[in-house]
Amino acid sequence: MSTEATLLPASTSASPTARQVWTRARGVILAVVLLLVAAVTIAVINSGAERGGLDPRSADPHGSRAVATLLADRGVSTRVVTTLAQATTAADADTTLLIAVPDLLTDPQQRQLHTATASSGGRTVLIAPDSPSVGTLAPGVTADLAISLDSKLSPDCALPAARRAGTADTGGFRYDTTAPGADTCYPSNGLPTLVRLPAAVGNGDTVVLGAPDILYNDRLDEHGNASLALQLLGSRPHLVWYLPSLSDDSLTDSGQRDFLDLLPSGWLWGTLQLFFAAALAALWRARRLGPLVPERLPVAIRASETVEGRARLYRKTNARDRAAAALRSTTRTRLAPLVGIPATQAHSPESLLPALSVQLQNPSDGQALHTLLFGPPPSDDAALISLADQLDALEREVRRP
Repeated sequence: MSTEATLLPASTSASPTARQVWTRARGVILAVVLLLVAAVTIAVINSGAERGGLDPRSADPHGSRAVATLLADRGVSTRVVTTLAQATTAADADTTLLIAVPDLLTDPQQRQLHTATASSGGRTVLIAPDSPSVGTLAPGVTADLAISLDSKLSPDCALPAARRAGTADTGGFRYDTTAPGADTCYPSNGLPTLVRLPAAVGNGDTVVLGAPDILYNDRLDEHGNASLALQLLGSRPHLVWYLPSLSDDSLTDSGQRDFLDLLPSGWLWGTLQLFFAAALAALWRARRLGPLVPERLPVAIRASETVEGRARLYRKTNARDRAAAALRSTTRTRLAPLVGIPATQAHSPESLLPALSVQLQNPSDGQALHTLLFGPPPSDDAALISLADQLDALEREVRRP
């Protein structure tokens, strides 16, 4: 009984120390630091490798200086612009306007650019636009969720430029269109990766290209890439190469763009997949097939350690009712044989209390004994300690000869 009375001393606090917290968390912290270092390193390496991507002035592997040089040999001038105002002003019948990264443009910028090019009579080339930008810049065209896994594709269409070029690295985004008179080329699993839309007014058109590979310096000499690139970009004497820039003043005047607009395409499906994966993992870890199976401990544990461990759990959850019930039940179980009561009747007030009153030299009030052994749970820790002391004193008095 004296051991039970020590259920809630201050020394059994379950609060971990700072050293224990550091010991438990240092592995996770080290892993997070390593991941951050690796991410920064990869970002720095990739940023250096992608420098000048789709830039006609860059000689890097993913630059486009080679195609600009070939166009210059054919008499086509190339001019780089970085603002929406320059791009819309340059759109006319003698100009091919290439938009390198359409998805970087805001919705108002895309609408303004489409308005300027729709009736210009020139050609607009969109490089790998995704939803919803392709629907704004090329009405009637939608991007498919599945990306083509084949890089080299055959034209399979009547467009002269595609037929002369033959196979090319156009595999990337796949598109579907309902626009009348559209040319759909280089299909992958039934959907084209190159779409040409004739303008409703004039001789202009819009070309939607599913991948930028045919413009890269290191891919230009493969298959029919050079032929296709020169024909798509060299149909007019002037080529305006629009590289959207964050320094463009139109970004602040073209409306708001919320957080969801900045997320890459497919983020919703990715989030749903992560959610279902987490749910399945939780179901897998929480499963319990059949009843619990008792198992013998491989080592002997001292009773004091068991009592102290249970006391920590009780204190952590403020389970004074369970602690008091355990103390009273244990006391009644030990008192019953001392007063001649069978163990099966130890928890019956009608059997235990009269026998206790007879056994005690100074019988206490029956109501006081009932409250002590069968009463309500204590209201605070001090009352619980007082209850343990009173139960201990009652047991000593019964054992006294």
